[in-house]
Amino acid sequence: MNIIEFWFDFGSNYSYLSMMRIRRLALEAGVRVVLKPFLLGPIFKAQGWDTSPFVLQAAKGRYVWRDMARQCAKYGLRWRQPSAFPRNGLLAARVALRGEGTQWVDAFCERVMLANFAEDRDIGDEAVIGGILAELGVDGGAIIAAAQGDACKEALRARTAAAQARGIFGAPMFFVGDEMFWGNDRLEDALALAGR
Repeated sequence: MNIIEFWFDFGSNYSYLSMMRIRRLALEAGVRVVLKPFLLGPIFKAQGWDTSPFVLQAAKGRYVWRDMARQCAKYGLRWRQPSAFPRNGLLAARVALRGEGTQWVDAFCERVMLANFAEDRDIGDEAVIGGILAELGVDGGAIIAAAQGDACKEALRARTAAAQARGIFGAPMFFVGDEMFWGNDRLEDALALAGR
């Protein structure tokens, strides 16, 4: 089966759109999705930004929230503008890394995105992440403890360094082999290439 890599940050609003669509679209295209959670913060920092460009550029920020409302309506997705943006996705990313290869990781990623962008919940809060894991029927305490261990911390640093090495500058980003596609509006193009 052909593969698409989906590189995303849990604090990225456009990654939310892709996360909530990619499983169904990939299934229809006969393509396997490989989730690649990473952190945009260090990548932005390397570009001289200390936060999201949607915060740094007020006009762009105003546009983005209107665009998100339109896009969520178009795709039939729930939407509530987060009261804090960008939210800290560090713990969620570590848990997702810890969960790679498990049956629960896809649903976990989707639920974290819903918590952030449909329910306006703080995804940096251990209780929120633990609650999501409990809903999925897994041992949240053990998973969070492992996710906060040195091995998982180093794995996330390595994943983010790998994103930088591949030239990733934003999220969502999709790879089909070495072919890179940036943005939710390129998801279908990436899947079309992967499905060939």
